[in-house]
Amino acid sequence: MTRNIPSPEVAPVHDSPRRVTRRRVGLAATATGLLVALAGCARNAPQDTFQPAGENARSIDNLQRPVFYIAGVIGILVFAAVGYIVWRFKDRGQELPIQGHGKPILEIGPIVLSAALLLGIGVPTVATVFKLAKTSDTQCVVIVTGQQWWWEYTYPVQPGCAAGGIKQPIVTSGQLVVPAKTHVLAEIQSNDVIHSYWIPKLNGKRDAVPGRTHTLRLEADQPGIYSGQCTEFCGLSHARMRMQVAALDQAHFDTWVTNQTAPYQKPTDPAAITGEATFQANCSRCHQVDGMADSAGKPIISQPELYVVSGSAPNLSHLMSRNTFAGAVWDLLTPACRDKVWHAKPEEFSELYLQGVSRECLNEKDLRDWIRDAPAKKPMYSSDAQIASNNGLSRGMPNLKLKDDQISQIIDYLVTRK
Repeated sequence: MTRNIPSPEVAPVHDSPRRVTRRRVGLAATATGLLVALAGCARNAPQDTFQPAGENARSIDNLQRPVFYIAGVIGILVFAAVGYIVWRFKDRGQELPIQGHGKPILEIGPIVLSAALLLGIGVPTVATVFKLAKTSDTQCVVIVTGQQWWWEYTYPVQPGCAAGGIKQPIVTSGQLVVPAKTHVLAEIQSNDVIHSYWIPKLNGKRDAVPGRTHTLRLEADQPGIYSGQCTEFCGLSHARMRMQVAALDQAHFDTWVTNQTAPYQKPTDPAAITGEATFQANCSRCHQVDGMADSAGKPIISQPELYVVSGSAPNLSHLMSRNTFAGAVWDLLTPACRDKVWHAKPEEFSELYLQGVSRECLNEKDLRDWIRDAPAKKPMYSSDAQIASNNGLSRGMPNLKLKDDQISQIIDYLVTRK
């Protein structure tokens, strides 16, 4: 018979205060290092607010940098003071330290210092806000409309923007094309819920509110593409509602306007001709292609208000003149062709951008997946059940249940739309 002999109790091992302090300092140093590393990676981020590329963005940068530095210094001082106080006055059984109550310099001094800092920040902030609101010097007007979940751009008839002005409206989406070194007035609206338009390198944010028009002045120093993101939660695919500004030099922008207003050219390739008929049968009820006509020569006018909650769908007249689709979430260009355009030198960018998307550079996989089942790539409340519960209207592009050969035919046609 064996007896259970209790093992001797082992006293718990406690770290010494010095060891605990070293561990905490090490963790703090590691965290700081990681933050610095992440900040370094962000230097090449396309939406970095510390890399302004336009007049208004520079005004914001000139304001935010001193505020950021001052706040950083104050933050370091506060953390240092708190750390010193925690260490110096830790309860070790000593008497309470001398209290500061009743000493004006300790009670009033921080209040005066805080007020002075706020005044020093507030005055230039107010001045900058008024400067950013200036629109009297704009030379080009574009109506920017937020949709769930994409942006529509309408260029109204006007004397500005291009040489000779814009003589007929242009409607596009995904990428806002503007002339570089030109003050562009964006009249921002919404067709459904509240959105927010923000191109960090060109200006600050401006909300798109239903029933209202908010103005925003944009100006790009040089040709290139500038990325942005909707910054107001607007529903299921808010994170997939992006935007881009493509700035061209003036001569190439004039060419872009001419291309966008050119008469409709019927496809001549047999595959594209078949694709045109397939597009008309399945897509033209929502998506407008300016100048398209049926076999009898009657213009085909889309009626998205009969099928979509918002009553709008992207105009596809010149789809292949853009780099993106589906709310600027996916590229129409393959990675290699995209890099060639996005990383082009400013003096080379405009010509490369105007080349549009060729068959060789087409990102056919993502475009094919999108046409096959759009809600699977971008949630849009577009299932059969949701459409049925919404009086037959979709909140985005539904699954059209097309066959692979129909998808191929539509792509053959869309490639001709430059």
